[in-house]
Amino acid sequence: MSRDKTMTAEEVVGRLRSGMTIGVGGWGSRRKPMALVRALLRSDVTDLTVVSYGGPDVGLLAAAGKVRKLVAAFATLDSVPLEPHFGAARQRGAFELVELDEAMLMWGLTAAVHRLPFMPIRAGLASDVMTVNPSLRTVTSPYDDREELVAVPALRLDAALVHLNRADAHGNGQYLGPDPYFDDLFCEAADAAYVSCERIVETSELLKDAGPQSLLVKRAFVDGVVEAPNGAHFTSCAPDHDRDEAFQRAYVKAARDPEAWREFTARFLSGDEDAYQAAVAAFHEEEA
Repeated sequence: MSRDKTMTAEEVVGRLRSGMTIGVGGWGSRRKPMALVRALLRSDVTDLTVVSYGGPDVGLLAAAGKVRKLVAAFATLDSVPLEPHFGAARQRGAFELVELDEAMLMWGLTAAVHRLPFMPIRAGLASDVMTVNPSLRTVTSPYDDREELVAVPALRLDAALVHLNRADAHGNGQYLGPDPYFDDLFCEAADAAYVSCERIVETSELLKDAGPQSLLVKRAFVDGVVEAPNGAHFTSCAPDHDRDEAFQRAYVKAARDPEAWREFTARFLSGDEDAYQAAVAAFHEEEA
């Protein structure tokens, strides 16, 4: 019988250490494990290598000075093209950037899942990806075609953080929105994976509203499950909630001014998750 893997966000972060390579699931400003990211912000963990299809997870961790190296295809808020804290951090050279295209990042995770040192692919050939990443190597097919391919190195993770719509206490995770992104790859590429979710349900409930293909993350690859209602905020987590565009605009505006950002941090990021959610509710009451 599977064991109960339920944890708090603080217990998850308590298992992380400075210097780790952390993968963060989701995509841009969509289904990011923001409650776990906020718990990480409250910790002393730093000097991280972050692997992400970046959104505000990257921005907040960069603003807090916790990123030593970023491996990403982009850092966007979707309706805002460039994540503002990411842009500012890059301009001041705050961290090392390994900029891969979307397919290369996927195949790097896939190589790690299969415990391979690299994956030979065509993506990136004859592009500036090879120029900005001089450490990338090519390999030649050993067969008659002798094709030259990019050898994308495995993106092995110490830990992965992902957010899903539903999960059971054993670590089976379900998405109900339009896209799985690559959360399963993040979990399987990691030595330890932690799933936050909008709601923990009984295993029998997982198939009531969706088919078996929605069971994206398997319990064998999950070490902890955190129930975090609205835990993807301010990113979207369809169909449970949309992106909070009003709050995202306030985030972007604050990110552009140091004093405004200090005020934003004091209001929204100085307490625990309950305090954050209460502050967000108060923000919307003021906006109404």
